[in-house]
Amino acid sequence: MPVYQFEAMNQAGQPQKGTIDASNSEDAIQRIKAKGYFPTSVREKKTKAKKGGGDSASPAAKKTKKKGMEITISFGGVSKKMITQFSRQMSTLQDAGLPILRSLHILAEQQKPGQFKNIVEEIALDVEGGSALSEAMAKHPKAFDRLYSKMIAAGEVGGVLDIIMQRLADFMEKAQALKKRIISAMIYPVAVVLVAMLIVTFIMIKVIPKFKAIFEDFGAPLPKATVYLMKMSDWVAGTMDGQWHAGMKESGGVTGMNPPGYVVMFGAPIVLFMILKMIRRSKGGRAAIDRAKMKVPVFGRLIKASSIARFTRTLGTLIGAGVPILEAITITRDTVGNHVYEVALQKVHDSIREGESFATPLRETKVCDILVVNMIDVGEETGELDKMLSKVADNYDEEVDNMVRSLMSLLEPLMVCVLGVIVGGIVVALFLPLPTLIQSVSNA
Repeated sequence: MPVYQFEAMNQAGQPQKGTIDASNSEDAIQRIKAKGYFPTSVREKKTKAKKGGGDSASPAAKKTKKKGMEITISFGGVSKKMITQFSRQMSTLQDAGLPILRSLHILAEQQKPGQFKNIVEEIALDVEGGSALSEAMAKHPKAFDRLYSKMIAAGEVGGVLDIIMQRLADFMEKAQALKKRIISAMIYPVAVVLVAMLIVTFIMIKVIPKFKAIFEDFGAPLPKATVYLMKMSDWVAGTMDGQWHAGMKESGGVTGMNPPGYVVMFGAPIVLFMILKMIRRSKGGRAAIDRAKMKVPVFGRLIKASSIARFTRTLGTLIGAGVPILEAITITRDTVGNHVYEVALQKVHDSIREGESFATPLRETKVCDILVVNMIDVGEETGELDKMLSKVADNYDEEVDNMVRSLMSLLEPLMVCVLGVIVGGIVVALFLPLPTLIQSVSNA
């Protein structure tokens, strides 16, 4: 009788591994469930080939292996759009009754040459060699993350792989739509600020020095606003005493002078971004930055809403796919992308493992609105937690949409006002000396 290796979760949510004798994979799954375990991976144990034995691989396997070995160069990366399209097409093929291996070969053939095509072909090779689909996908975490492979494992065990693939495609489409909405809200102000900095830098370096030369020829006293503008122009252009341009001439090329203002203006954001990236690499720094972002006016609420939408949709999708709740919470915690909610989900995980409900520890963390906690509480009582989590995600997706629209309507006039003040201030400072200059010319 064949021997099957299995990975499962016990009633406490702890992982279990072992082997079991069974006539086929379905019989193995039933025997594992009879022990009180929830199987996540079941595969037949491979036996070592005898020495001197012939190659027992099928012609199809040899062809696939040969084809896989020919792949040496990958072009392009793996985008979420590729994974989403692959999931939806795989769902259609599985719903039509095609074997997994044939479906993989079909999808691999229609992929454009690149990294993802190589990955699909390698997965097909592993599946043909006896590996489960989820196990083969788990070998490529850059394309199929832990959430994806665990849901595939649940679909394999439950015999609903086509439904799971469809849910994964829907999940990734909604997640990407949410991400695009947030990014679109950031692009406009960043673009406006960048254009404004370029315009002001051009005026400071090319236009104002010409006015400065004219004012110096007249020798008349200048208003304070104009003097400050001239100094600002010197700082931006790097012609102020002690800066690179003037300082390098006086020092004979000795470095150590203050950099020009335009270097500071355009370099400071890049340096700040790199410093924040380095700080986020440490656990304490990441926690501090995530907590600080949550307290930023307007943007903090947007970050909170998007984080809630992300973790509720992820958790609801996993539970709906049949993944045990403790493992689903662990996966959601690792993919939520915000330290504040990672800590909250860890507390929920520990409380559920001790026999408590989901809503009570989540309420104590105070990271979610009362509406979210109450809906989760109702979902637990009615046995439809996955549906309630999906409804919460839909509500917060809509809230993010409304906040993005409101933010855009607020930023547009604000940016116009800021640009008007900057340009208007420069124009006024340049024209303030004109009456004095005209008067001095008349007196002369």
